[in-house]
Amino acid sequence: MFSISVFISGGGTTLKNLIDYGQSNPDCPWQITSVVSNKRDAGGLEYARAARIATFVVDHRQFDSTAAFSAALYDAVRPTNPDLLVMGGFLRRLAVAQEFENRIINIHPSLIPSFCGKGNYGLRVHQAVLDYGCKLTGCTVHFVDDQYDHGPIVAQRSVPVFDGDDARGLAARVFEAECQLYPAVIDQIATGKISVDGRTVRGR
Repeated sequence: MFSISVFISGGGTTLKNLIDYGQSNPDCPWQITSVVSNKRDAGGLEYARAARIATFVVDHRQFDSTAAFSAALYDAVRPTNPDLLVMGGFLRRLAVAQEFENRIINIHPSLIPSFCGKGNYGLRVHQAVLDYGCKLTGCTVHFVDDQYDHGPIVAQRSVPVFDGDDARGLAARVFEAECQLYPAVIDQIATGKISVDGRTVRGR
């Protein structure tokens, strides 16, 4: 079966959504074979352990470069033979190894290219959307390259911004969209329905 490794840094809400999706869908075409975190106390590791998924911790503070840290991450998960690496709230930059080019995806809580890039994560994104006066926001799944939130866009889903929204309320609605979009995209990749040509991603 198509194998994925999920990278996390914190509470693991995205990881939990993916675990729940896999457990509740008997026809799910993929399975999570490993979870890796850059923090030993990341809450999401408990979700992985409860689901009997192999876990690894690679502390970024032990490395003096992004390249060395990234190499250690790849070394950790390579024995589990992942077909796809899935960023689930992983807050460190990853140097993309050639073997994993177009095999790493991330989900960002805005409609890229708006409100993205270094330092734009979590509630900061949603507050920026509100401060700008946007009427529409959403989430974006993209392939990961060597820049923050820059790789080819796979799919997007829009979420309306309502009068009276605050950052937490907006974040909750965007996360609902993420919970639907992310596993759907992984389904498409796992079943060979996604192709990449430069910055253009096509589905079928």
